[in-house]
Amino acid sequence: MLGHRGCRLGIAYPEITETQARAIFEAAAAVQKKGIKVKPEVMVPLVGFKRELDLQVEVIHRVAAEVQKEQKIKIAYSVGTMIEVPRGALTADEIAHTAEFFSFGTNDLTQTALGVSRDDMGNFLGAYTENEIFKKNPFATLDQTGVGQLVQIAIEKGRKTRPDIKLGICGEHGGEPESVKFFHRVGLNYVSCSPYRVPVARLAAAQAAIEEKRAAKK
Repeated sequence: MLGHRGCRLGIAYPEITETQARAIFEAAAAVQKKGIKVKPEVMVPLVGFKRELDLQVEVIHRVAAEVQKEQKIKIAYSVGTMIEVPRGALTADEIAHTAEFFSFGTNDLTQTALGVSRDDMGNFLGAYTENEIFKKNPFATLDQTGVGQLVQIAIEKGRKTRPDIKLGICGEHGGEPESVKFFHRVGLNYVSCSPYRVPVARLAAAQAAIEEKRAAKK
């Protein structure tokens, strides 16, 4: 799950990022010419260093300018990053100088924070649950004390640099009720999850909002 992927692949092979960016902006131009409002949000994954994001954003902006010139059209878009490694969370104030939004990739953030791979944790998950090391599977329900603390640090630091930064979460935790309520409490703007989890996520988000209103009245 680690290694040569995410932004690392794009830095080693910028032409991959160029191709992906061109596909996004050419598609946006085609849709916009049909009279449909569109605003792409280009997300660079696995960023842990501001320089990683800077290098990828340079490519994205260059390709966006090329496509707009070729298509004779103006496209409104934003570029942000996924916070998926602890260093990205701890240096979110630096990264927010470049990133217009954060999407927390809590699947990978859980792996990198716990040093546990989803691929082989089944070998010891039973023992860890029985011994109450894991109260719940951390890939199903967010570890609010550990991984959640990294999320909170990144939110605080990101907003310190960019007060209006858009914040969300992408991953299976985005459809788990306890996790959704946590994300609401810490101030995320949205959750993204697999389609079949959307009804549960909507219900949990509504419950979180109601609980917040009730608490404010006390």
